[in-house]
Amino acid sequence: MTIPDTAQRFLFENTDIRGERVGLSSSLQAAFEPHAYPQAIRSLLGEIAAAAVLLSTTLKFQGTMSLQARSNGPVSVLMVECTDQRTFRAIARWKEEPADNADLQALLPDGQLVITVDPVKGKRYQGIVPLEHPTLADCFAQYFQQSEQLPTSVWLASDGDNASGFLLQALPATVEKDEKVREERWSHLTTLAHTLTDEELLSVETETLLHRLFHEEDIRLFDAEPVSYRCTCSRERTATALQTVDRRELEDILAEQGEINMDCQFCNTRYSFSADEVADLLAPRQTSPRTLH
Repeated sequence: MTIPDTAQRFLFENTDIRGERVGLSSSLQAAFEPHAYPQAIRSLLGEIAAAAVLLSTTLKFQGTMSLQARSNGPVSVLMVECTDQRTFRAIARWKEEPADNADLQALLPDGQLVITVDPVKGKRYQGIVPLEHPTLADCFAQYFQQSEQLPTSVWLASDGDNASGFLLQALPATVEKDEKVREERWSHLTTLAHTLTDEELLSVETETLLHRLFHEEDIRLFDAEPVSYRCTCSRERTATALQTVDRRELEDILAEQGEINMDCQFCNTRYSFSADEVADLLAPRQTSPRTLH
């Protein structure tokens, strides 16, 4: 059994602790379908995709957010771009094919994770997290601790075809003000959550999973929100990118190939432009004359 492509929030009643569960199945397979990724890369990129959707649920923004893991090791780049509408796309680049059981440190030695939030309104934000822990989940927990200064625990799992993420986060004190009680509550719930297995995370639906982990707790489970794969490339965006290329370089390509082809690195869609179409793109735009009264 696989869990559906959803993000679902929950709260522990009478506490300042929230949680989120993310599942990726057909959406992840759609993102990977245009590419022949090795198994180890499929698994790690699946974890990053689940983490990206988890992170997007904790941020209040309209726009895009990207996670980019990079290193000088076997894998040069793993990138997931996510929107506030719970859509995502993903891409990987590697120098040599890794072993199927290669872990985070083998794939991305001395790597770092760059988190970029690009809102429709407001300033662009970027944070960098060293990939110095054994697992990606531990690295994300460190990011939350540093950037939001909120105790956060993260669990991630992926088998290359499906991925899931689980998050617990202690919110600022509003319900329970006693610091000792808050710490004991947090320790109790995270200890229970640490019994979660990868198999459960990938296959057990959220309500059942919460009951298994926290059957003595009073939990409010919110409606699930759909998550989907969607590439944001288009012919119009590609044409805009062409307009930034030096005219002489474009003319050289046209002389050699007769047309210009540009492929989207995420979905492999090819956009072709003839010599006439390129000339039209590069032609100066005329504005209508203004009538003076």
